[in-house]
Amino acid sequence: MISKAKSKFIKSLQIKKYRKQEQCFVAEGKKSVLELFNSDFEVVMLAATEEFLQQYTGLIRKGIEVIPVSTNELSSLGEFQSNDSGLAVARIKPNEPVTVNADEFGLVLDDVRDPGNLGTIVRTADWYGIEKIIASPESAEIYNGKVITATMGSFTRIKIYYTELGNFLRQTPHQVFGTFLDGENVHSVNFGNGGLIVVGNESKGISGEVEKLVTRRITIPKFGKAESLNAAMATGIVLDNLRRR
Repeated sequence: MISKAKSKFIKSLQIKKYRKQEQCFVAEGKKSVLELFNSDFEVVMLAATEEFLQQYTGLIRKGIEVIPVSTNELSSLGEFQSNDSGLAVARIKPNEPVTVNADEFGLVLDDVRDPGNLGTIVRTADWYGIEKIIASPESAEIYNGKVITATMGSFTRIKIYYTELGNFLRQTPHQVFGTFLDGENVHSVNFGNGGLIVVGNESKGISGEVEKLVTRRITIPKFGKAESLNAAMATGIVLDNLRRR
């Protein structure tokens, strides 16, 4: 049985203020926990069922506090009722600058605020081999529980750097592609060997400041009557067309 103090600590990490204070976050569910153990994140605590502990005992590193719990306790500890295996507490990594090389692509997130969208974008980037994301300070936090879960473990392989986008883009040597309602048809764009792909806010799109720094406007052609595309869906379409070439 988990102590009240440990339970309170884990639950507190559902709130950004306490994640920042403790410099820790929670990953819930078998997939996220296993990906965490196979990454370079520092795991400090594991609360898991006996079945999970017996099955994956070989993955548990020395020095990690292990707490056996029931499925009911797991449900009360985390944000998601469907967790029946375990949850892990890990250290937050420093917000370090990333360098996008001349022969690779990076994503730039301009005020993408929905945690589900951010999580899906990270997972989609991982699928298409995009390893670096630059995000505005207003974008959703990568260590939000909903984001972590939506990435399905991809958060362990993607480097994400939060910074003021204007300064970053003014200093980049790369082509900067931005999605708009008007622009080159994404189906025929030659993306070259590297560059930055800007994804805008869910309702407002790419901000005025960032728009001025976009060097190539691209568009996803519309064939039906929908007003707009989900930000994560649009990202997937652009990356698919990018990789076709």
